[in-house]
Amino acid sequence: MAAPSRRRGDGRLTNELDPQDQGPQDACGVFGVWAPGEDVAKLTYFGLYALQHRGQESAGIAVSNGRQILVYKEMGLVSQAFDESTLEALKGHLAIGHTRYSTTGASTWHNAQPTFHPTIDGSLALAHNGNLVNTAELAEMVEAHGDLEGELDLHMRMPDETTNDSSLVTALLAHHPDTSLEERAMELLPQVKGAFSFVWMNDSTLFAARDPQGVRPLVLGRLERGWVVASEDAALATVGASVVREVEPGEILIINEDGLRSRRFAEADPKGCVFEFVYLARPDARISGRTVHEARVEMGRELARQFPVEADMVMPVPESGTPAATGYALESGIPFGQGFVKNSYVGRTFIQPSQTLRQLGIRLKLNALDHMIRGKRIVVVDDSIVRGNTQRAQVRMLREAGAVEVHVRISSPPVTWPCFYGIDFATRAELIANGLEIEEIRASIGADSLGYISLDGMIAATGQQASSLCTACFTGDYPIPLPDASRLGKDLLETSMHVEALPVFNNP
Repeated sequence: MAAPSRRRGDGRLTNELDPQDQGPQDACGVFGVWAPGEDVAKLTYFGLYALQHRGQESAGIAVSNGRQILVYKEMGLVSQAFDESTLEALKGHLAIGHTRYSTTGASTWHNAQPTFHPTIDGSLALAHNGNLVNTAELAEMVEAHGDLEGELDLHMRMPDETTNDSSLVTALLAHHPDTSLEERAMELLPQVKGAFSFVWMNDSTLFAARDPQGVRPLVLGRLERGWVVASEDAALATVGASVVREVEPGEILIINEDGLRSRRFAEADPKGCVFEFVYLARPDARISGRTVHEARVEMGRELARQFPVEADMVMPVPESGTPAATGYALESGIPFGQGFVKNSYVGRTFIQPSQTLRQLGIRLKLNALDHMIRGKRIVVVDDSIVRGNTQRAQVRMLREAGAVEVHVRISSPPVTWPCFYGIDFATRAELIANGLEIEEIRASIGADSLGYISLDGMIAATGQQASSLCTACFTGDYPIPLPDASRLGKDLLETSMHVEALPVFNNP
């Protein structure tokens, strides 16, 4: 569901240039490794490669050899950002990495991560998955440290470039003249509000922390000669690490030559993002004891129970719709088939199509298999509908390929509220389910029928308690208060609910 986007004049994301409209995008993936004697830069590279689905705008790696930290970051995919010679130059025993999709901050090299900051006793690098909601307060804290002013990166002090919440946290962690970095983190993190899975490092120690709600995932793994932390356990498997456990909400891990220690900076109040189960995580990931693939198959089964239909074939929108389509076919007894061919080599592109090419309806990602579709009644299963442009194009493509009927089934409820915690949705005004009833959405996308899984059905498929999940994008019930937004008033939230539509959020 990824597709190119661009910035409008007001700084908000839009996808109006792309005929295959963009769906929800996660903020990023993080990776950290402490492993003396290992090639930590290459381990990080392959870990990020396994997390590429979590962000395709930029990639970066920071490595420490015990004396200094070297940071290399570049725009584009992991495979585009690094080559053999670059990785060979990043020597050390400790590394962190990041692959980014921006939710706050422009898509520029300056906002690529890891962030870097000098300290009085060395340097610090940090990578962040998530999104903070009290960036104005954090910016005031940075400004309050007058002795930091001369040290801040230029782009942090320029009004047009102060758009990275992660840079604020980096600067605040770096300011610890009278205490250790560990104690500074214990003091600072309770003041950081929002969703965060942080990995950061100084010259000798790897740190990892997860917000008290555990909105975004973070997993600890064990190497033969070291430790690994990553956004998903699939990245651990890629580098040959065994899974130890998830990092607990409200927990800090400290890893160095003295071993691994754990400290708690806040009480856990789990509110994991349900969209990790629906779309964001890899299907081979395991979250809170539940395999994501199993959850998605069960979502498809529940869809078949809630919205049965007579049809000749069930097909997915690849790849995210495949497990749910499998479940729908198993439950309904309708044969499963491949109706779309996906170009696996299309990632994010920054080349926008011209008006002529848009009018031709270029199809970079999907093409229909006519011989599988012609003359058939089709059930097409997808994970979500955001603006509706993608589904409209897909239904049209299937009809052009000869489908007699097209029945759309969605393995999540209608998305009616944007996310403040690390997923880039459209503004609330742009969300198709915000202004239309389901029958109106069906007519808008041109389907013969449309069925969304119920909220309870989706939650049951995850195997989690409803009280331990964040479902704000479906319900508007935000588990972490939005202090900046609340000052602007509920009326503004209801009309323009978007992290970059709220001016105070543009001051990280």
